[in-house]
Amino acid sequence: MSKAFTKESDGDDDLPDEPAPAPPGTRNYITRAGFDALQAELRALTRVERPRVVETVSWAAGNGDRSENGDYVYGKKRLREIDSRIRFLTKRLEIAEVVDPGQQKDRGRVFFGATVTYEDGRGNERTVTIVGIDEADADKGRVSWISPIARALLKAQTGDAIELRTPAGSETIEVVAIRYED
Repeated sequence: MSKAFTKESDGDDDLPDEPAPAPPGTRNYITRAGFDALQAELRALTRVERPRVVETVSWAAGNGDRSENGDYVYGKKRLREIDSRIRFLTKRLEIAEVVDPGQQKDRGRVFFGATVTYEDGRGNERTVTIVGIDEADADKGRVSWISPIARALLKAQTGDAIELRTPAGSETIEVVAIRYED
């Protein structure tokens, strides 16, 4: 078959996966720190990274044969990645609703922004902070407010025993402590 009739990948298959969007009909809650971090990333992409890559691609395009030019091919791929991330961040920031956990009046219950220590049935204690979808980082104990653990903990009080449904089955956890950062 002639190469003229085959479709080469345009590289979009290699674009990074974005965080899952909020369920339909829900708000995109985020802390001020998370909102500021997304804004800083967007600023860095639009003011620093993208102009630098555009300059490299322009230089590489002037070097002749683009199909054999690694700087050009990689630069175009990187531009697609940057543009995709810029679109994503812009949409997320447009629908973001900043919540200040320090302003929580009912500090005896678990709400968005709470740092919760709980104990599982085996006596292991774990501490998680309930944050926005775009801020979640399980390695740092930051869980999305739509995660199963956060949903189970929401509105709980210290001493409450809560049923947490996991893929391995149900587990009972007990809320040990609740705090909010000011």
